[in-house]
Amino acid sequence: MSTPNGYGDVLMIPASVPAEEFPTFFEPLGTVDELSETYRFQAPASFDGTQYGIALGGNANGVLYNTAVWAEAGITEMPTSSEDFLAALQKIADSTDAIPLYTNYKDGWPLGGQWFANVGAVSGNVEAQNEMIHDESPWVEGKDAYVIDSVLYDAVAAGLTEPDPLTTNWEQSKGDFATGKIATMVLGSWAISQFQAAATDAGADPSNVGFMAWPATAEDGVQYATIGGDYNLAINVNSSHKEAARAWMDFLLEDSGFTDDQGMISALMTAPLPANLASLEENSVELIEAAPAPAGEEGLLNQIADTSKVDVWGNLYRQQLVDVARGQADGDKDSFFADLNARWAEAVQELAS
Repeated sequence: MSTPNGYGDVLMIPASVPAEEFPTFFEPLGTVDELSETYRFQAPASFDGTQYGIALGGNANGVLYNTAVWAEAGITEMPTSSEDFLAALQKIADSTDAIPLYTNYKDGWPLGGQWFANVGAVSGNVEAQNEMIHDESPWVEGKDAYVIDSVLYDAVAAGLTEPDPLTTNWEQSKGDFATGKIATMVLGSWAISQFQAAATDAGADPSNVGFMAWPATAEDGVQYATIGGDYNLAINVNSSHKEAARAWMDFLLEDSGFTDDQGMISALMTAPLPANLASLEENSVELIEAAPAPAGEEGLLNQIADTSKVDVWGNLYRQQLVDVARGQADGDKDSFFADLNARWAEAVQELAS
């Protein structure tokens, strides 16, 4: 990005560009309020009330499961609590040869945002991530972060994950899932089409790739799934073809059929859900989108994560959690979560008090 005009007319906003620098690189597309009536997934590409990008599409967060393996284990209802989910994994361990839950520990990234993106689904609270900015103890029983990370810890501690996490392999895991060697993985709905393709390549049934919401029920009795946008399309602020660039963006989003082909949720509010998420509607799951950070707090959650070295969107602390749970590092769940809270609280006091 050292050359002002060297990054094309339309591009996807790189994750490395902080929100406060959006006006330097990207053309304003309108106000957040104006565009909120038309588009989903605005928060990551907005700054100070102005929208600088529109999501290419979006995904639901939750859990992929092999429907044939779950049926073989005699599981007939989707779990709606951590206890139900862990019990289902135990049934799979007892009744099948499949790995109940695969962490993809070695590749790392599947232990990051794929898990944290479910914050909000546990409580049904669209402000859950924003509230962590001022919460000095997110890893306390009942809170979203605690519930989600407890599922990972408890599954590993019970021997319900791969026997040697140091040898996991993302690409191989797709085929192993498709052929019933793996029963369950925490991934967004973006992965459905990839796993269906892997099933076809392996001569397995693509319809065995199922998707469920995070196994939790909020206090209002509703099960929620969080949804979020993929990469955001933006227009180069230095472009000499801004009108044509916007027309191309509109075509891609509204008329190209791209999101339908990819099984993604359209950024358009009026578009129906893709067929691969029909199970969520069938199970009365409500979709919610994380609220944008309040003005002046954009990026603050990430700053707290960096300062505390609790990389909520990354994989390092959950790899450490797995190591503790499998007895390869000192401590237990209580001591591990206490350490997370202490580090997080210190960063909150420094940056958000």
